[in-house]
Amino acid sequence: MTGVAFVPILLWGFALVCTSIAVWREGRPVLRGFLVERLLRYLFLFPLGLQGLWAFTGHVFFPERSAASIGWALSPFQFEVGAANLGIGLAALYAAFGGFQARFAVAIAAACFLMGAGVVHITDIFATGNLAPGNAGPILVTDFLTPIAVLALLFASQIWRAKSPTTLALEAELEIARKAMREYREALSQLGK
Repeated sequence: MTGVAFVPILLWGFALVCTSIAVWREGRPVLRGFLVERLLRYLFLFPLGLQGLWAFTGHVFFPERSAASIGWALSPFQFEVGAANLGIGLAALYAAFGGFQARFAVAIAAACFLMGAGVVHITDIFATGNLAPGNAGPILVTDFLTPIAVLALLFASQIWRAKSPTTLALEAELEIARKAMREYREALSQLGK
């Protein structure tokens, strides 16, 4: 397997390392919302953003090498695939620091493209036995893993939203007020006895 075939794994590794560093630097306790937010940011940055730019570069500027790593013949469609990867890569870099709507839109486009590419790779494996690293290697795994992980984390982000310090302070004050109201009700009920 060529070194280029490991780029998808390397970029996933970068995303996980950067998330780990962010969590390590965060104050304790680390909230689930913070963890989900940072993992999403780095998945958009590395496996979607930089990998999209990497795939664009390979398909557009090194089409012979790119086609050979997939086990396919050179094709004019590689320019189209490269252009699609450029769009996804640039949009993912934007979405890495954007809000839910930007991330969700990019995730849908990336999922359609990557899972479609994964289906083509699987079909090629069964039809021709093509086990070239660019067809049946790590890229095949990340064609499915990346969009599934990103969509699942986007769903989780809506459940475990990271709360601002102001929101956390307000919630603490509300809890103190609730406790005071419970104590007040208990004291009133004691007076009535």
